[in-house]
Amino acid sequence: MMAHTNVLIAERRSETGKGNARELRRGGEVPAVIYGHGRAPEALKVSRAELDKVLAVAGASTVVELKLGSKKLQTIVREVQRHPTRLDVLHVDFLEIHAGEALTVHAPIRLVGSPEGVRNQGGVLDQVLRDVEIRVLPRNLPEFIELNVTELTVGDSLHVSDIKVPDAEILEDPDSTVCTVVPPRVEVEPVVVLEEEEEEALEPELIRKPRAEEEAEEAEPESGSPEREG
Repeated sequence: MMAHTNVLIAERRSETGKGNARELRRGGEVPAVIYGHGRAPEALKVSRAELDKVLAVAGASTVVELKLGSKKLQTIVREVQRHPTRLDVLHVDFLEIHAGEALTVHAPIRLVGSPEGVRNQGGVLDQVLRDVEIRVLPRNLPEFIELNVTELTVGDSLHVSDIKVPDAEILEDPDSTVCTVVPPRVEVEPVVVLEEEEEEALEPELIRKPRAEEEAEEAEPESGSPEREG
């Protein structure tokens, strides 16, 4: 699917540093930077609310049009830094792009369909590769790459060589596995093998006869002993 363009208003900022960045975040803005084409990185700021909307649909292969004063700059999101626990955006990097200049990006892979091996054989679909590196002109930049997995049975796999991206060069190893249908997981109870000493411990040696058996033997007359007369 071809990428669509998202629009975001940006403003230049003259102050930088951690203190300024914290002040911007408290005011509902996010510090940013734009670079590319040999230009020096330029410090910007954008609305956090508007940026969140863009990032909700934009990935590394989505074009973002930055309105910077009277200029409209075509960019892609190169890097997003987030708070480790709250996941708030702390900083964002934009890479300026030009229409005639090819880009190297990671396009996300989207698996389509339910595999035969999952539906009827109890298998599990395992996606090994989540994106693929491609080289492409901005006008041909895909938002994501679809790969149909409907016909896969248990043991079947799809590889990078199965991916087709129009007007783009795939830079990954063609033999890399994208996804595979693995057999159903069966839990096997462990078999306990007892050592000879453990078996003996479970069957203790009988060191004396049961009392009832002893009393029965004592009640019997000894062989060859004379009977007493009454």
